[in-house]
Amino acid sequence: MRKLLVLALVGLAAQLVDGALGMAYGLTSSTLLLLVGVAPAAASASVHLAEIGTTLAAGVSHWRFGNVDWRVVSRIALPGAVGAFAGATFLSSISTESAAPWMAGILFTLGAYLLVRFSRPLRTDRRGGRLRGRFLGPLGLVAGFVDATGGGGWGPVATPALLVSGRMEPRKVIGSVDTSEFVVAGAASLGFLIGLGSEGFLLPMVAALLIGGLIAAPIAAWLVRIVPAQLLGAAIGGVIVLTNARTLMRSADLDGPARPAVYALLAVAWVAALALAVRALLRTRRQRDVAATALAAVPPAAVPAEDRFPTPAAVSSGGDR
Repeated sequence: MRKLLVLALVGLAAQLVDGALGMAYGLTSSTLLLLVGVAPAAASASVHLAEIGTTLAAGVSHWRFGNVDWRVVSRIALPGAVGAFAGATFLSSISTESAAPWMAGILFTLGAYLLVRFSRPLRTDRRGGRLRGRFLGPLGLVAGFVDATGGGGWGPVATPALLVSGRMEPRKVIGSVDTSEFVVAGAASLGFLIGLGSEGFLLPMVAALLIGGLIAAPIAAWLVRIVPAQLLGAAIGGVIVLTNARTLMRSADLDGPARPAVYALLAVAWVAALALAVRALLRTRRQRDVAATALAAVPPAAVPAEDRFPTPAAVSSGGDR
């Protein structure tokens, strides 16, 4: 019972992060499950089975709020499902000893990416044109494979790539990625079912993760209004890096004074990323305040209608995401 309570707290923490960042449910929960000693394949399988429920709820919510570009979903979900199925089959076929450093390496890399991404100002400008299938297909394939083999990664890989393209509103990027993840999670679960059998899914663990995630969903909606995504992204990136560095150093037989030195170096990098995130956040807010002050000083008749009454796209693109 105590272990299930811990797992429910893991699901709750992962959903809080995901709700505030639009990504990292699997990344956070897999890292925490590995930390408490769950085998890599079982951790990824259980997380993806729980994600079927959480992503379905998220997808319906995004659809109702008009945050889904179904053209993007149709072109990224199916390649993502293929990649996820292949990744689940691959992870199921290797031993726990081999899987642990592989999974830790993927999670470490994604955690480092979060540190770098959220230590810089988040891009909000848009370019014209539509995303092509020759870009979305390979992106979905890679993101799906990384997601299944790393226990998470669909959001951290797909979301930034779509945002950087500048061709979608941020709210539609997050909504489309979350909606397509339902298909990816289902394909990964099918791959783990074939590779591990039904015993590969720890159903009490899945239930605990799902319950924790559902409890956290409304709290996450409140948290995103209180804690800036810029700071939360840098903070959780550091936690993921430090946690998975332990597994990597153990697999590399790195002992003695080298291990504390590595931890110290990573801690310094984490603090630096947090400092840069704070600076970027303050700079962005100052720019908004200056723009708002300048707009208020202009007579209403001289202000274009689209600036006086901004479109939902303009409002969405101005957020901390």
